[in-house]
Amino acid sequence: MVKCAVIGAGSWGTALAMVLADNGHEVRLWGHREEQIYEINKNHTNSKYLPDIRLSESIVGYSSLEAVLDQVEVIILAVPTKAVRDVLKKMVSFINEKLLICHVSKGLEPDSLKRISELVKEEVPAHLREEVVVLSGPSHAEEVSKRQPTTVTVSSVDLKAAEKIQDLFSNHNFRVYTNPDIIGVEIGGALKNIIALGAGISDGLGYGDNAKAALITRGLAEISRLGVKMGANPLTFAGLAGIGDLIVTCTSVHSRNWRAGNLLGKGHQLDEVLENMGMVVEGVRTTKAAYQLSKKENVEMPITKAIFDILFNNSDPRKAVEGLMGRVPTHEMEDLPIK
Repeated sequence: MVKCAVIGAGSWGTALAMVLADNGHEVRLWGHREEQIYEINKNHTNSKYLPDIRLSESIVGYSSLEAVLDQVEVIILAVPTKAVRDVLKKMVSFINEKLLICHVSKGLEPDSLKRISELVKEEVPAHLREEVVVLSGPSHAEEVSKRQPTTVTVSSVDLKAAEKIQDLFSNHNFRVYTNPDIIGVEIGGALKNIIALGAGISDGLGYGDNAKAALITRGLAEISRLGVKMGANPLTFAGLAGIGDLIVTCTSVHSRNWRAGNLLGKGHQLDEVLENMGMVVEGVRTTKAAYQLSKKENVEMPITKAIFDILFNNSDPRKAVEGLMGRVPTHEMEDLPIK
């Protein structure tokens, strides 16, 4: 039995806490809202995020970071990307010995353009942590909480650290692979949310499967181009953290990013969409970071730019699609202009 603290009591953090509890580990689940933690401990439910799901009584909720981190061995960081740095700054004063930290957030930090593992390494000194691990892949919290078959991947520059997280989570419902390419795994997990916004926009506009298939395929090309430029292994994008996560996020009503894009495609304004969602839509913030990163790395990402313009420059979604379709013809394999 391993003492685990899951930091973040949203749908994904709660679903992962359920996996850990199923595996017999001591599970502490932290959230910043007192009423939510009270519900978790008294009713063994988290109705806002996972309605109709009963939690194991072995999952104990905490609203104090100091208490939840006391004598734990593993931290699962499951807060939204925008909260990662702030939560880490608060956590670090309560870490007294070397811990294993695994993050499950899928995003990039705008302006700094850093991946989440880089933020963890910046905020938590090396003497207080092992090498950071990321868990990613096609995994809706709603399905994981119902113990439906799910397969993910874990990655770290330290294979032994990744294998520890693999052993921690693996069971007959939740299969975990390892992948040494942490850059590719993080880039794939973050940028697929942008393409999912685009898929939702396409559906909201009333376009069909042809358009969505093209968007997913060309979106994967954009993700791969940027990832490889940053040092990722291109094969990662053909795996769970690449095409696997991209498919599930672009095609499912469980996907917040797809739902947000769908509303945008139907003519709703971004502020209205985000207010109605009631949960974090990671793709919005990540679109800004990816657009900044594409300019910094001089990588062509037309779909990302089009979605950036829709989100932040009030570009009309239908005209944005027309702009993508009217681009200069290129070679599919190399993106070189046809002579």
